[in-house]
Amino acid sequence: MPEAYIVSAVRTAGGRRNGRLRDWHPVDMAARVLEAVVARSGIDPNVVDDVIMGCVTQAGEQAFHVGRNAVLASSLPDRIPAVTIDRQCGSSQQAIQFAAQAVLSGTQDVVIAAGVENMSRVPMGLALSAPLQQGVGTGPYTQAIFDRYGVTEITQFAGAEMIAAKHGLTRDDLDAFGFESQQRAIAATRAGAFEAEILPLEVVTTEGAIELHVVDEGIRFDATLEAIQGVKLVTPGGIITAATSSQICDGASAVMIVSGEALKAHGLTPIARIHAFGVTAGDPVIMLEEPIPATRHVLGKAGMTIGEIDLYEVNEAFAPVPLAWLKELEADPAKLNVNGGAIALGHPLGSSGTKLMTTLIHALKARGLRYGLQTMCEGGGIANVTIVEAL
Repeated sequence: MPEAYIVSAVRTAGGRRNGRLRDWHPVDMAARVLEAVVARSGIDPNVVDDVIMGCVTQAGEQAFHVGRNAVLASSLPDRIPAVTIDRQCGSSQQAIQFAAQAVLSGTQDVVIAAGVENMSRVPMGLALSAPLQQGVGTGPYTQAIFDRYGVTEITQFAGAEMIAAKHGLTRDDLDAFGFESQQRAIAATRAGAFEAEILPLEVVTTEGAIELHVVDEGIRFDATLEAIQGVKLVTPGGIITAATSSQICDGASAVMIVSGEALKAHGLTPIARIHAFGVTAGDPVIMLEEPIPATRHVLGKAGMTIGEIDLYEVNEAFAPVPLAWLKELEADPAKLNVNGGAIALGHPLGSSGTKLMTTLIHALKARGLRYGLQTMCEGGGIANVTIVEAL
């Protein structure tokens, strides 16, 4: 029976908006993780069949096929093709699943799934705002969509507030979760939990010194619950704040997926096996709730229960998302985002899928655990779920 194995996984440390990674062109940042994922696997780069690159804001420096440009900016052979995909926040998690499908089908043997987003240099929403500013078009949603769902707008902020109300979550619940995300990220960083997964990048400080960027810049080492409770609301009358939302972040990440035949032919050492995966879609208005049915769907396909999963990575787009997921799945909070999540570490959109997978695999191996589950809410009411077995 064909299998899909992960042999290498790497990410950059996240950069704050206009922070330490502000001078890195996204193509160059993506090129460095492509080189690193190949080098860490020990494989001959000439045998790589394809690169699948997730990127959400495909405009400006991330336009004109950022995946292919990353290959061309790297030291990898230019014979390696690439494709750039957009499944919103799940773009590079979908890259993993597309890579696994290619390997499991036997059409390819060595595929790199990757993602990149430099949100400092290519601001979120630029692909929408730039044409509108030039008087081109009216935006992505047509009246037919609004009429179908009986709304006048569709936003993730509204969706997050709707989830909180639906699942009975309070401001105190969200603030406590945001604080816990920071505390777990602080503890993981101080314990060196991220060292093996992070690719150091050279950066120039505001003082002009050259340093290696190796620590996620979004972590607030001085965070207190009282300070989080004092952050103003994003929407009047709501309960979500910037302290309980994912941080704008710059970063890149990559995972190499190979077949069993490639594993043997190239003498590779697997670090994980893709056990099960899937993607579902539902209500595009509440939007961010889809990880709940998606998880049930993939667990059912795998013949597993949530109790058999050792660790979960549920993207912290907004605090209500993982909190509602925990409640509905009756999952163990101690297994969730054990090294912190996007509230503390940042959410570099198109890179987050392979970023979370990198962190999940390293966390499983560090703890001697077996199964990990990753899920991501995505614009349009979509969610990916991937279950891996650490080896």
